[in-house]
Amino acid sequence: MCLNLDHSCQFHAGPFRLSGFRRVFAETHKAFRVPSWSFGQSGVISRPCNVGTTTRGVSLITNVASDFRNLSTSVETRVNENNFERIYVQGGMNVKPLVLERIDKEENIVGGEVEVGGEKEGLNEICIESPKREESEIEKEAWRLLQNAVVTYCGSPVGTVAANDPGDKLPLNYDQVFIRDFVPSALAFLLKGEGEIVRNFLLHTLQLQSWEKTVDCYSPGQGLMPASFKVRTVPLDENKLEEVLDPDFGESAIGRVAPVDSGLWWIILLRAYGKITGDYALQERVDVQTGLKMILNLCLTDGFDMFPSLLVTDGSCMIDRRMGIHGHPLEIQALFYSALRCSREMLSVNDGSKNLVRAINNRLSALSFHIREYYWVDMKKINEIYRYKTEEYSLDATNKFNIYPEQIPSWLMDWIPEEGGYLIGNLQPAHMDFRFFTLGNLWSIVSSLGTPRQNEAILNLIEAKWDDLVGHMPLKICYPALESEEWHIITGSDPKNTPWSYHNGGSWPTLLWQFTLACIKMGKLELARKAVALAEKRLAKDHWPEYYDTRTGKFIGKQSRHYQTWTIAGYLTSKMFLENPEMASLLFWDEDYELLEICVCALSKTGRKKCSRGAARSQILV
Repeated sequence: MCLNLDHSCQFHAGPFRLSGFRRVFAETHKAFRVPSWSFGQSGVISRPCNVGTTTRGVSLITNVASDFRNLSTSVETRVNENNFERIYVQGGMNVKPLVLERIDKEENIVGGEVEVGGEKEGLNEICIESPKREESEIEKEAWRLLQNAVVTYCGSPVGTVAANDPGDKLPLNYDQVFIRDFVPSALAFLLKGEGEIVRNFLLHTLQLQSWEKTVDCYSPGQGLMPASFKVRTVPLDENKLEEVLDPDFGESAIGRVAPVDSGLWWIILLRAYGKITGDYALQERVDVQTGLKMILNLCLTDGFDMFPSLLVTDGSCMIDRRMGIHGHPLEIQALFYSALRCSREMLSVNDGSKNLVRAINNRLSALSFHIREYYWVDMKKINEIYRYKTEEYSLDATNKFNIYPEQIPSWLMDWIPEEGGYLIGNLQPAHMDFRFFTLGNLWSIVSSLGTPRQNEAILNLIEAKWDDLVGHMPLKICYPALESEEWHIITGSDPKNTPWSYHNGGSWPTLLWQFTLACIKMGKLELARKAVALAEKRLAKDHWPEYYDTRTGKFIGKQSRHYQTWTIAGYLTSKMFLENPEMASLLFWDEDYELLEICVCALSKTGRKKCSRGAARSQILV
């Protein structure tokens, strides 16, 4: 049962030879080095970055490797030669996100050396280095707790448990390794120079992908990734014991809902691993490529849905209980878009993958248009909805989803600021969920699902409504909470999701790292530092809770676990992002202008299909 997955943590980033390129648009001469921190009795192996030797633990050419790898990997991205109007990005580049300094000098790359100004530097000497700073006592405690949460399988680290509260007598499934929960832990380890645990996690969860799990004799689609797994010890003959991995695909979960987001998070983490370590060989493995295609085929399967957004059931993401998000919730769409952009970079392009790459490009284009136009609200858009005509039957209808103006809640009219806006939580026929969902909006910024101006407006809204969305502890999972009859009807009277608790308006510190990443992308570092400083005052004192309750996040959650791992890892990752924004820049995306020219409507020569983009010109906000 102990699979030989090649646990070597030597990541090969050079020497290599690049031909045909005379110019490198990256900070190739800002050397970042990872110090060889030790975790004491750690099961995670720490290797130093040996300059000038051929054996390197984490010897990386991060920006060089990522920039050359990110040159267009698309196949036939233009459906035809017609130039479709870029109506949903006009004026959108007035916002200037954080841009790394570019090198304007000619750089000759020969035989693994970089020549700048007559001086040659070996590529194998370019390593990541975080600024040397004395860690605070809170950070030291956080690293110790994170290390204590590490789970080993056959002697190697494979993940971290969801929570490691010594006083918890009934851990339920908090003693398991969750895919979504492990992502901030993985980033913390990667930024610290510890790649082995992340590599093992990616490969072992991939092995679990093909396991068959059923509920009432019914199996979910092939390619589904588990929500979590646990290392169990089973007896063998002759008094021998063996470790096995036991995955949970939702057949044991509350509500028995399959995790739609697990595969999306796995793809996002696979890209992050390559970006930070430079170990792109992992992405190119046959088993990894196969697993990646299985997830994509599952997500891109044609069905009855008319929309490019992903149709999912309630409780299939971070909000894993009934909260009225069934249909097309923003969180899943933002993660779906991010995973598609990751896959576009990582898929090996050959005759067998051309159709898949084409499908990815078409879906990316349609999804970004759909979300940017129909999910976006600000003062101007709300006023348009307020004056909507209904029962429109035509291809040129303005109110395509037959939204009734009476759906606009009274709290929204008074709450929305003059400067700022956000992407609504859900959209279905005759229904708009106007709640603000933080994770979906943050990932829309990180992945450039929103336009640059929309991304700026989202952060403006968070800043303007700081007391509501941040309060005493970053950050609200959604706003506002469902109360009274609305809570009874939509949640089914869920005693855990009472108003301003847990998923129903609770505050989750793990969202801090994603907020930090979004702020760095948009050049608002001070906003992120303010949130991190706020969390730092209470997290260690409160024993690192899972979530906080009340309208302002003042009290520890009534059923909150202590020593929640993704709370700890989210804090550490945020701190390291702020210390090294260049590393954070490897994890987000800028606008992709090629995608804006793709429209599947152009494939029709009969004129039967009419592109909605021209008809919706006045509705699109950038």
